[in-house]
Amino acid sequence: MIPLRDTIRSRRFPVVTVTIIVINVLIFLYQASLPREALEALVRWYGVIPARDLPHLLAHPFSVDAYTPFVTAIFLHGGWFHVLGNMLYLWVFGDNVEDSMGRGRFILFYLLVGFAGSLAHIFANPDSSMPTIGASGAVAGILGAYFISFPRSRVLALLPLFIFFTLVEIPAVLFLILWFGMQLLSGVASLAVTGQTVAWWAHIGGFLAGVLLIRLFRHSPHRSRFH
Repeated sequence: MIPLRDTIRSRRFPVVTVTIIVINVLIFLYQASLPREALEALVRWYGVIPARDLPHLLAHPFSVDAYTPFVTAIFLHGGWFHVLGNMLYLWVFGDNVEDSMGRGRFILFYLLVGFAGSLAHIFANPDSSMPTIGASGAVAGILGAYFISFPRSRVLALLPLFIFFTLVEIPAVLFLILWFGMQLLSGVASLAVTGQTVAWWAHIGGFLAGVLLIRLFRHSPHRSRFH
C-alpha cells in the first residue's frame, strides 16, 4: 500500500518536515552527480557500518565522532525509489507529528528515532561490513509516533491489485499495524540470510522508539480535526 494523504489537517505549516524532505532530495541529487568511486567512498564514510561503528561506539560512548555516522546516514539514500518512498511517508505522516510536539522537539525526535533504528540494525547485524544508509529508521519512528498520537485518523492509500491500482481509505491504525507486521516478518526472516540489502531492523527499531518516545516529546494530547 502506498499512502497518499491522511485525514488530519495540520494547524500550521510543517516547516521542519518540508525542510528535511528538501535536504534529503538535494543531497540525493548531489549523490547522483558523483562518479561511482566517489559515491562508494561517500557511502562508506558517512553510512553506518555495524562491524566498524558498533565497536567504536562502545569504546568511545562520549565521543562525537562515534555518533556522526548515525546522523549522516539518515540523509543518504541508495536510489530514487528509496529516497522518494521515504519522503512520501514523511510527508504524509510527519506534519501531524511535528504539529503535536513543536518544531524544535521534532528535530531532536527525528534524530533520536533515526539513531535508535540504526542501533537496532547494528545489534541485529553486528558483523556486517555493508554500509547502511537511508531515512527509513527515522521515518519509521515518525510512523510509531503517529500510531500512538492519532488512532482515529484514516489514510488514503493506493492499493495494487494484480496489474491494477485502486484507492482505499483505511484506518491509520490498521495501515500502520500492517506496515509494521511486514517489517517484523521480513526482519525475522533476514536473520537467517546473509548480505541483506534492506535494513529491516532499522524500521522495526525506529518504529518502536517512536512509540515509546512520543509521550516524552509531545506537548499535550493533540486535538484532532478531520475532513
